[in-house]
Amino acid sequence: MSKFGRSIRIFLADGSPTGLRHVEIANWSGQALACPRSRFSELGKWEESKRPGVYFLFENSAGDNNVAYIGESEDVFKRLADHDRKKEFWNEVIIFTSKDENLTKGHIKYLEARLVEISKSADRYELENSNTPTKSSLPRADAAAMEEFVDNIRIVLGSLSHRILESVSSVVTQAIVEPKEDSLINYEFSFKVNKVTAQGRVTDDGFLLLQGSQIAHKSSPSMPGKNLLIKEQMISDGLLEDKGTFYLLVKDKLMSSSSYAAALVAGNSRSGPQSWKTPEGEYLKVIEERLVSKT
Repeated sequence: MSKFGRSIRIFLADGSPTGLRHVEIANWSGQALACPRSRFSELGKWEESKRPGVYFLFENSAGDNNVAYIGESEDVFKRLADHDRKKEFWNEVIIFTSKDENLTKGHIKYLEARLVEISKSADRYELENSNTPTKSSLPRADAAAMEEFVDNIRIVLGSLSHRILESVSSVVTQAIVEPKEDSLINYEFSFKVNKVTAQGRVTDDGFLLLQGSQIAHKSSPSMPGKNLLIKEQMISDGLLEDKGTFYLLVKDKLMSSSSYAAALVAGNSRSGPQSWKTPEGEYLKVIEERLVSKT
């Protein structure tokens, strides 16, 4: 994770934030094109899309399940045209190519393999890739350059609201090792209710329910419907292990808010800020109010 500021330039081709966008990072030879599927034909007018590179197909939906596909090609637009005919799930594409002619087949195969590897480890998106690509062997200097390319891809994707390469757990680990001044990220919280105990942390993109947390076995009618669907999906995916009187969370789970996390734990509607508290007994709500009062 970069410890210094970065400058990103996003050009809106037609002035619309949801249309075709060209993205650059200062002093980087790479570039990105982001385009909704409905505007896919416009990509063909951009020579940047017809170079060797890697690409991400995303399904943007209102649900909690994020789906993506990662690929590579020596002519990205040509490959995408094939996907436009044969792959149904996606509605946005983001491609990465180089401003110069230095990306070879070996480079893009290396990038594809690393991006699939990192995204699977981050476990934020369900990948549609049926096979795990083989990483090409590169000279040490080239491999180092491609790792820098990967890091810039991560930054661009994050700026476009796709954190597919960012592990939630690593963000929490960094917060512990390098705490930020006056930030909710610095605190660890717990919640005890109905004989179950859970632990969690605030992150930049939600509330992380930590592995080992206990979840109420029963869900009352007051539990938000979205939470019930999430709970059922977690049981189906094996994230919740049935212990008879409660469920045990076997893997960190990112929730959209502290209230949704508290409701999942308790099995009924709850206010997160008034449920989660530090080991010292200070509630999340109190910390939020104190930090706001300092600004």
